[in-house]
Amino acid sequence: MDLRLPGLQGLRRPRRPRRWLAATAAVVALAAAGTWTAAASNDTPPVHRTDRAMAVDGVSLDTSYFTDGGTTRRPAVLLAHGFGGNKDDVRKEAEDLARDGYAVLTWSARGFGKSTGKIGLNDPDGEVKDVSKLIDWLAKQPDVQLDKPGDPRVGMAGGSYGGAISLLAAGYDDRVDAIAPAITYWNLADALFPNGVFKKLWAGIFINSGGGCAKFEPTLCQMYDRVAESGKPDAAARALLEARSPSAVATHINVPTLLLQGQTDSLFPLGQADAAAKAIRANGAPVDVDWIAGGHDGGDMETGRVQARVTSWFDRYLKDDKNTDTGPAFRVTRTGGIDSTDGAALLRGASGSAYPGLESDPRTIALTGRREQSFTNPAGASPPAISALPGLGSTGGLSQLSSLGIGVSLDFPGQYAAFDSAPLTKSLRVTGSPTVTVHVKSTSDDTVLFGKVYDAGPSGTQQVLPSQLVTPLRIEGTKAGKDVTITLPAIDYDVQSGHHLRLVLASTDLGYASPAAPATYTVTLKSDLKVPTAPGVTTAAATLPSWVWWFPLAGAAIAAALLLTGRRRTASTPPAPELSEVPLQITDLSKRYAKSADRYAVRDLSFRVEKGQVLGLLGPNGAGKTTTLRMLMGLIKPDAGEIRVFGHAIRPGAPVLSRVGAFVEGAGFLPHLSGRENLELYWQATGRPSEDAHLEEALEIAGLGDALARAVRTYSQGMRQRLAIAQAMLGLPDLLILDEPTNGLDPPQIREMREVMIRYAEAGRTVIVSSHLLAEVEQSCTHLVVMDRGRLVQAGPVAEIVGSGDTLLVGLAADVPDPLVEKIAALPDVESVTRAEGGLLLRLASGEHLGSGERLSSGEQSASGDGPAPGDHLVSATSPADGASKATDASTTPRAVATVTPGGTAAEASGTARGVQGAATTDASGIVLAEHDSTTSEASGTALAEPTPPSPDKDPEPQLPTHAPPAHGSPTAARLLVELVRLEVPVSSVGPHRRLEDAFLTLIGGSA
Repeated sequence: MDLRLPGLQGLRRPRRPRRWLAATAAVVALAAAGTWTAAASNDTPPVHRTDRAMAVDGVSLDTSYFTDGGTTRRPAVLLAHGFGGNKDDVRKEAEDLARDGYAVLTWSARGFGKSTGKIGLNDPDGEVKDVSKLIDWLAKQPDVQLDKPGDPRVGMAGGSYGGAISLLAAGYDDRVDAIAPAITYWNLADALFPNGVFKKLWAGIFINSGGGCAKFEPTLCQMYDRVAESGKPDAAARALLEARSPSAVATHINVPTLLLQGQTDSLFPLGQADAAAKAIRANGAPVDVDWIAGGHDGGDMETGRVQARVTSWFDRYLKDDKNTDTGPAFRVTRTGGIDSTDGAALLRGASGSAYPGLESDPRTIALTGRREQSFTNPAGASPPAISALPGLGSTGGLSQLSSLGIGVSLDFPGQYAAFDSAPLTKSLRVTGSPTVTVHVKSTSDDTVLFGKVYDAGPSGTQQVLPSQLVTPLRIEGTKAGKDVTITLPAIDYDVQSGHHLRLVLASTDLGYASPAAPATYTVTLKSDLKVPTAPGVTTAAATLPSWVWWFPLAGAAIAAALLLTGRRRTASTPPAPELSEVPLQITDLSKRYAKSADRYAVRDLSFRVEKGQVLGLLGPNGAGKTTTLRMLMGLIKPDAGEIRVFGHAIRPGAPVLSRVGAFVEGAGFLPHLSGRENLELYWQATGRPSEDAHLEEALEIAGLGDALARAVRTYSQGMRQRLAIAQAMLGLPDLLILDEPTNGLDPPQIREMREVMIRYAEAGRTVIVSSHLLAEVEQSCTHLVVMDRGRLVQAGPVAEIVGSGDTLLVGLAADVPDPLVEKIAALPDVESVTRAEGGLLLRLASGEHLGSGERLSSGEQSASGDGPAPGDHLVSATSPADGASKATDASTTPRAVATVTPGGTAAEASGTARGVQGAATTDASGIVLAEHDSTTSEASGTALAEPTPPSPDKDPEPQLPTHAPPAHGSPTAARLLVELVRLEVPVSSVGPHRRLEDAFLTLIGGSA
């Protein structure tokens, strides 16, 4: 779990006599290698990115600088990432801002990404100081606008952790001119220790997302251990976090500020942004507040809208464009129902000309029931009540379910008091924090309560906790009784007419630490519930989409044209009887891009697919794979060439398409219907007899089980994908076409999808699959077609395309000692030897390669082995003058798998490490300059970063045997086998070792 904002993940110090930040910035050192990020569209300007390492007080910061390549001076923007992330999280936003005319600098904070140092939770002497160094560097760039020497025009934006550094930088460095922090904290102590209660689950996630306690500054680690053990924050813990909070420099933040805060956020709730808005506005700075739908507990982050508003904010206050509309002073996103097409929540905006705060125009709601109620705090505070589920919400937006009228909270009987209002006579919009005063008495001095307000339905049994939020409250000295005013969570929520408001005070909550000692609490109502309504915030009226007006008119015009001119049918091409048993043959197929005479999406493509094959269609982005599949389905017409399915030429509506099932570019389902009902409805729409659907057989292959009876809106991504495959299998088509069937699936779901395809082809049918997952293709496909830039590069069996390599896998019947491994490494034909599970990997000397299919073994043998995991020993031999061999360790060699099958070649799978050149130099001032080379894809503009070694504990996927004709030996392999036998190596098998990824990159020239 990380704490990053999916859209914007990223970013004045006080005007004091002491300018220590600027004084230490004079020795910043940078050296870099730049890359051009080219957009696929000709209309999108390219962006130049330069990667640098900056040495700051013994810490190396990994940075990237983005510009459009122009020489005109322009404002700069610093983008900061969220906690647990790195600079790459904000790359897209940086590129977009660069195209909008900004110089953008991103960096990985201390302890994250490739940056070194300990995590200081935005320590003023650490991360905040780093930002001033970055600003110093921006001031020296010839393309950055300056307000005065050493003072660049600069703004900052970021989410969560990055939002806090934006606020802190504005408070500590007066060169910051505008900020746009999102879903962040104003006071970290209040966020993690609200009202003196330890927010234990979120605090634990903080430590885990940072990589463990050892990754943090020692004082922070010690503080966490102390509080987590006691379950109660002390004064020293609060002081430590408050010193790292924007609230510590509240009086010095006086720049235009756009505050974007999440409504579904139990980590940094709306009250944090409210405190920031009040403090910054008191300093005289412009402040706008925007409550977005999502947050750390999930939900819609409104990425596009948020990014557009941040850009407008910077256009106004950095470019000084007074005509820019920065939006309303206050905006809140509200849920307006469910989209019937995909089950997604419909969002609408409400706005006000002024920020209403959290207490605007309160309405008094009388609460009924027993005025005095008693309940217990159980021993060990278990079982706990459930409100928010930290760490789980980001996967599906659990908190946002409450806006759709779905409750997922839980209170245990005997552990809470509840007070209900009378049914509402009309709907009530709550915008802000309700308040109530109660009298609390306890059998213990330490009392912890959790206050919440439910929306209870007319029957009173169904209840919804808005945004899954609670207010924790520690009350001391309650043995004698004490009056307490509780400020409940800030929300924006509509309570419908006939519903009740229910105040609940509970003794436990899963996300917080409660006293372990058992106790009895007695609470008495001392006031009615006051609910803020913010009447000045109005929801924009929903307008009818334009198609409501033009669609009927367009339909009438088309109908009239058809009646007047008729349609001339194209003469159909006669079938080819000799191809009646061939599932697919494509001949000289070409398709040009729209409005282009010489730019081709597909050009002169020819290949043939036989029955029983599982064909993998491979190629980099832009290779023409999806275009080819769309032509195969009759969705678009080719400019030249021919496609024949079972001998019949393909055209829109061709009858032979009834023998083809397809899943191309996703499938749409009605979310309120079950999986089975969706499939039945789809088949009815085809007009074919229901007995031809073979529904049960398709469902058995897809393996959906009991889930078929559930509504599709409850399906996981993997279940939706399998349902889409089942839809494509209806009628058991002889040719099944799948475009990226494993998109969005996790490894177990990918394995299930692989088994679905294999089961389907076992009956003699044919499957064509387009995928980017080369290891999956290698395990599930029998044949491949490789495309690049619209052309066929190679077609044939997987084993044939994988072909020969320069690595030999030697299976061993028993382990061999290190001295014997060193002798093998010293053989003339061997460059290095790597220990692998069950054998050895021999890298042949330059020029010594095995022929395709070459294999040596004694009889019908098979062997498999893993390549070296981190920690395996690689012996590389050279031949010095004295004849001694030298060994070097290369434990970073990637893992590999090879399975030798009787009468066939090895089916290889795994990963290849591609080295990244690096060099370090020192400039005249003695500052360390680090330089990184990166390779950028021309089509996508994505730089290939330094390879990451695979996880050593990840087991290789099982391999499908790939059969090939019997192989012939070669002198190289024969010599090696003789030498191995001479050295008394217990050889069980010998075979070539190469991966599909290597072959693929070789075929397309490494441009993937």
